[in-house]
Amino acid sequence: MHAEPDALADDPATEAMRQQVAGSNISPLTLLATDYLNHFNEIVMLLELIPDMPDMLDEAKAWEPKSYVEHFQQSTIADRDLAIACWPLVPARFKAPFEQTVGTLNLLIPQIIEHADLMIANGDPDRLQHRIRTGVQALHLYIESASGIIHGSDHTLDQGDIDRLIG
Repeated sequence: MHAEPDALADDPATEAMRQQVAGSNISPLTLLATDYLNHFNEIVMLLELIPDMPDMLDEAKAWEPKSYVEHFQQSTIADRDLAIACWPLVPARFKAPFEQTVGTLNLLIPQIIEHADLMIANGDPDRLQHRIRTGVQALHLYIESASGIIHGSDHTLDQGDIDRLIG
């Protein structure tokens, strides 16, 4: 479901912020920025390297979840302060599915890393490659879902969606 900004009335503070983000990398509809997804894209790139470079596992193990605000507090992008200011005003119809999707990403990533660690310890490169490929596919789907939410969708993926797409 996509919604048009004019069709959705929010409180005056949210509407004022929508005016303020015009021309930035922040969606005027959702008040979310795609830059946050770089936090997840970075770990996906590391995970993809592990089958060919198992020593990258240590770097992947160092990855830690960051909240939306934590990400922007540590960011150097020009709109970082604006992104932080928008967070409390993100409409619930977008914030709830966004947080759910991010929560799932934050659960999946350590599981993939743990499985990779076991496959490497067991000397099973075929299972390692399969597990990484399957895990990364799921992560890509959730990142795409989060991107959709940032751009105005309020749909999240459920396990049935994932099973159908990668099963």
